[in-house]
Amino acid sequence: MKKIHFEPEVPAQVRAIPQHIAMTILAAIHRYAETGAGRVKPLSGEFEGFLRLRVGDQRVFFKETNDDITIHRIADRREAYR
Repeated sequence: MKKIHFEPEVPAQVRAIPQHIAMTILAAIHRYAETGAGRVKPLSGEFEGFLRLRVGDQRVFFKETNDDITIHRIADRREAYR
């Protein structure tokens, strides 16, 4: 399993989301770190180099190495790409 790291602003983003949705997002991140399963795609343009995990209406932007996943942003799909 890959180690999961969060950028300093991510915990506040998680707390701003309703708890049941936040738990679903955290479970999806954990599942991806363990198995690689999830709705993930590489981003382009201004977000090039990031991967996006889709969890319902939420988007998780992250970068991945062989051993680590670093979560950079969690946002609603309407706000995520702005």
